[in-house]
Amino acid sequence: MQEPSIFTRIINGEIPCHKIYEDDRVIAILDAHPIFEGHTLVIPKIQIDHIWDLSDEDYEYLWKISKIIGKHIRQVIDCPRVGVVVEGYGVPHTHVHLIPIYERNDLQRPEKLILTDDQLLAMANRLRI
Repeated sequence: MQEPSIFTRIINGEIPCHKIYEDDRVIAILDAHPIFEGHTLVIPKIQIDHIWDLSDEDYEYLWKISKIIGKHIRQVIDCPRVGVVVEGYGVPHTHVHLIPIYERNDLQRPEKLILTDDQLLAMANRLRI
């Protein structure tokens, strides 16, 4: 049996997060080290390392909810685009990054924002669905 990922521990309530959406199959949380304010992770509750190993049903549901949340982020943050990244490194648990972007190369920013817990909480309150 694999060790629970940090996301599984968040889903299980063992680690705090700034949740903006949750249902019985996925959770959406703010990235603790965002590229831009509103940077959100959409995570299936089932711990599967590779996105391609999700069942078709779970894969399609992940993208369905990502679309809803991405549109919501674009509206609330008032950004021209919401970038999507699935890079598969860092945490061995499938997740989709939804990142507000403003210019062509924004996803290639080397630095991340440093936000306080209060700033993250305020953003989560704005984005909560």
